[in-house]
Amino acid sequence: MRGFWYVVNNIESFVSRALLLTFVCLLFTQIVAREVFGFSISWIEELSVYMFVWFVFFGASHAAKMGAHNRVTFQFRMLPAKVVRYIEAFADLFWISFNVYFIYLAIDFIFNRMNRFQSSQTMGFHLSYVYIALPIAFTLMTIRILQVNYRRIVVGEDVTDPDKIDLDEIRDEMQRGHDDPNGRVG
Repeated sequence: MRGFWYVVNNIESFVSRALLLTFVCLLFTQIVAREVFGFSISWIEELSVYMFVWFVFFGASHAAKMGAHNRVTFQFRMLPAKVVRYIEAFADLFWISFNVYFIYLAIDFIFNRMNRFQSSQTMGFHLSYVYIALPIAFTLMTIRILQVNYRRIVVGEDVTDPDKIDLDEIRDEMQRGHDDPNGRVG
């Protein structure tokens, strides 16, 4: 049962990695076919585009899980961390509201408004299989936003962007390097 929850908790990461690996291999095959053998496989380009679309949306959901979406936060520098958590959670309510509305619109489009005969150019399958990524990924993203806010507010965990660069720390390190007579940093 533990393995099942591990997969569920990391589904966006697994899907994104599989999609990236597959469409990069497909595009490499297309390049080799063009350059070495002088012909093109038309369905590879189309499938790669569809896979890239899925990759982008599942990657956005994974970024939401990591707390890695871009935010303007300079205005919070003078506020206590606890207050900042609540302000960001309030802002996330707007994000969640947008996601829920977008999920509704996507489902309505796919199942009610989309042309029944709209299909892929070269592969022939119905494009609803491509568009279904939208409600799935935005639902996952909404769940991840709620999880991050739960971890921040209820658990008290510091969920920060893993790629966040603190410019003040870099400036301090550079200053220490200039203060050292041998020019060594840190």
